Amino acid sequence: MSALTKADLAEHLHETLDVSKRDAKQLVESFFEEIRHCLRENEQVKLSGFGNFDLRDKRERPGRNPKTGEEIPISARRVVTFRPGQKLKGRVDDGSSEREATGKA
Repeated sequence: MSALTKADLAEHLHETLDVSKRDAKQLVESFFEEIRHCLRENEQVKLSGFGNFDLRDKRERPGRNPKTGEEIPISARRVVTFRPGQKLKGRVDDGSSEREATGKA
């Protein structure tokens, strides 16, 4: 199983939208930078048909050093969570994609 990378996304944009590779890479970077910016500003990111990115506060909790077994505190922190939308869940479950549904590459 391979992973989809930002370079793969940029290549796909280059091929399907007929934009330069440089512009495609910039589009991908801008997209992710906007998501990062919104999360830094404590805004929820909702991508219709895909899912939601949220920030969640985690409390301090006890942990354990796996090498020594010593108990150590895991500090409170803020984490990013992703909840897939119903359309994404449905397409993953039935194995279909937007490309197959629309006939577009």
